[in-house]
Amino acid sequence: MSFFGFGQTAEIDIVLNDAETRKKAEHKTEDGKKDKYFLFYDGETVSGKVNVTLKTPGKRLEHYGIKIEFVGQIVKDLARPGELSQSQTFDFEFTHVEKPYESYTGQNVKLRYFLRATISRRLNDISKEMDIVVQTLCTYPELNSSIKMEVGIEDCLHIEFEYNKSKYHLRDVIVGKIYFLLVRIKIKHMEIDIIKRETTGTGPSVYHENDTVAKYEIMDGAPVRGESIPIRLFLAGYELTPTMRDINKKFSVRYYLNLVLIDEEERRYFKQQEITLWRKGDIVRSMSQQATIGAQRYEGSNSECVSAQAKEESN
Repeated sequence: MSFFGFGQTAEIDIVLNDAETRKKAEHKTEDGKKDKYFLFYDGETVSGKVNVTLKTPGKRLEHYGIKIEFVGQIVKDLARPGELSQSQTFDFEFTHVEKPYESYTGQNVKLRYFLRATISRRLNDISKEMDIVVQTLCTYPELNSSIKMEVGIEDCLHIEFEYNKSKYHLRDVIVGKIYFLLVRIKIKHMEIDIIKRETTGTGPSVYHENDTVAKYEIMDGAPVRGESIPIRLFLAGYELTPTMRDINKKFSVRYYLNLVLIDEEERRYFKQQEITLWRKGDIVRSMSQQATIGAQRYEGSNSECVSAQAKEESN
């Protein structure tokens, strides 16, 4: 509704140049629902058009400038202060724009990329936002050490478990074995959990939020000495993100394998081990100049995040 002529007199629409062909990706929103957004990689150009449609043809719209923002990166002026006497379309292009971090919606933090078009006015601006999703593709070297750990209670329990590696892509399979070397307590249940730990803040104000994103039952019943149980946990069926370490000095997201044993008296024994998750681009078709712009190295992991126009043949 317009009061004293101060209501919105124009509508804004943002259209990407490759909207018909660009891949979309599902992304969780703050309310827990999923929606699909246009997918970009680090270093890719973001271009399109901003359509400004006057609600009352023939009536002039005075403004103090029209701009398009790739929020957190660049602001571009589309028009200097003046008047619009008719609906108009403005082209925009953010060339090889850096998008170094993956889009993320968590319990206490959100990393968001969006375009915002704004018509600046004296009393009330007119604006429109359009969210996009950014994913970071990575490659890892052949060397990927296995994980070996022990769970023990003196003279009562001695278990060894082994996972085939410590770094997994989001559609990988965790393969391992559990060895029972000494069993003198009555175990009734054993499972492996995948724990996501979201850390926000720094120093004394740091806050951790743990979320169990997967439970995998290893056995239901008492094991015997010398028994070994194989593990095959398929990651593709769970809502996982890549590991994120100290993102812009604001937050981290880490993942842990948690081995849980429960005895007949409901006592719980557990052992936790951190793993690294990463997003795999199965076939990188184009490694142009864009592909070198935002490459980053995970701390202590020897991984290379492939920025840019890396296309997944199948994901």
